[in-house]
Amino acid sequence: MATSDLKLLGTWACPYVNRAQLALKVKSIEYEFIEDIPYQKSALLLKYNPVHKKIPVLILGDKPVCESLIIVQYIDDAWATGPSILPSDPYDRTLARFWVAYIDDKVRSSTFKRNNVKGIYHDT
Repeated sequence: MATSDLKLLGTWACPYVNRAQLALKVKSIEYEFIEDIPYQKSALLLKYNPVHKKIPVLILGDKPVCESLIIVQYIDDAWATGPSILPSDPYDRTLARFWVAYIDDKVRSSTFKRNNVKGIYHDT
């Protein structure tokens, strides 16, 4: 796939969008960033993530990949260029996923709840 067909739908202030952006940067992948206002649920967001209606969404041509952890795994698997993002050993890879999920569940979600930010990012 040409990287010109690659788009990331999100907002600059979202840590989950930032996670996807970091993965793209590590792999040196060019993409178009489409700024989306999470509270407004744009037509583009509803088209490409009709189930959760949340950012980030990686759009490959006309195919969406949703959820930041899934996006990072997809990027790591789909592009062999650049360094690996996740460990190649299945057990180590599982541990990495565990700790990322732990951080998301325990640290970030409590911060969002404390600040009354709900329902705009994919993991909140």
